[in-house]
Amino acid sequence: MAETTMTRSGKGAIRLPSRPGAHPEDTLLRAERLPHIWCPGCGIGPALGAYVEALQESEVPLKQQVIVSGIGCTGRSAGYVNIDSFHTTHGRAIPFATGMKIANPDLKITVFSGDGDLFAIGGNHFIHAARRNIDLNVICINNFNYGMTGGQLGPTTPPEALTSTSPYGHEEESFNLPYLAACAGAVFVARWTSLHFLQLKRAIRHAMQKEGFTFIEVLSPCPPGFGGPNSLGEGLDQMRWYKEKATINPQANLETIGLELGDAKIVLGDFVDRERPSYLARQQLLAQRARGN
Repeated sequence: MAETTMTRSGKGAIRLPSRPGAHPEDTLLRAERLPHIWCPGCGIGPALGAYVEALQESEVPLKQQVIVSGIGCTGRSAGYVNIDSFHTTHGRAIPFATGMKIANPDLKITVFSGDGDLFAIGGNHFIHAARRNIDLNVICINNFNYGMTGGQLGPTTPPEALTSTSPYGHEEESFNLPYLAACAGAVFVARWTSLHFLQLKRAIRHAMQKEGFTFIEVLSPCPPGFGGPNSLGEGLDQMRWYKEKATINPQANLETIGLELGDAKIVLGDFVDRERPSYLARQQLLAQRARGN
């Protein structure tokens, strides 16, 4: 690993490599675990890169930063980041992270996992953590299928899309994740794609500065699991698809921004940014009342 020097900017602490030729993220990645396991064209890598850059620019000391992942392709992310990292059981990343936050409120915890892990087996945990306003940052990589286990139909698969378990299409409505997160009580809600790297990084950095439950959906190419069966091509082709279909509208009516495979636009933006007391703040208030203060 390269030694680093510290500089300051208006965006916080930036760690730059002091060794010529070193990559700026060398100190935040576990180089001994590279190359990674993701398929060519997968969008998880760019999304993880945006998270790592946000870590660099955050005002939060790295010793307080924690990443927690569940099971699946995205669940492998925690193993590549050189901070305190936890790879948990399927669907249980959020309750695991909740326990850590309650035990040590000084931690800034990011749950970095996939759509199946967070919204199928983990869906109940998500809505209640948002309802309680647990101080967690949740980043969901949405590639519209269970990529690691064979490309099966999942809770975010758009209607009529083809998967290994719906080879003739399907008619199930998919989750509109930003709308779900906002209705459940998240204080910050955003959606970007793996193509919109700078906007995604800024959203993650802003989420780290918020107190309460934040949620960022990242639309990500999955060439073998979803792109191929739905004639979207390879990873670069899907990035072009995002560029052509995307429109940025932070004021959009979230009820109307569900995702489809047709001609409808993909609406992106930082949609919700509000304040409300976090779970721990409310617990502290209850404790004060119990003591008669």
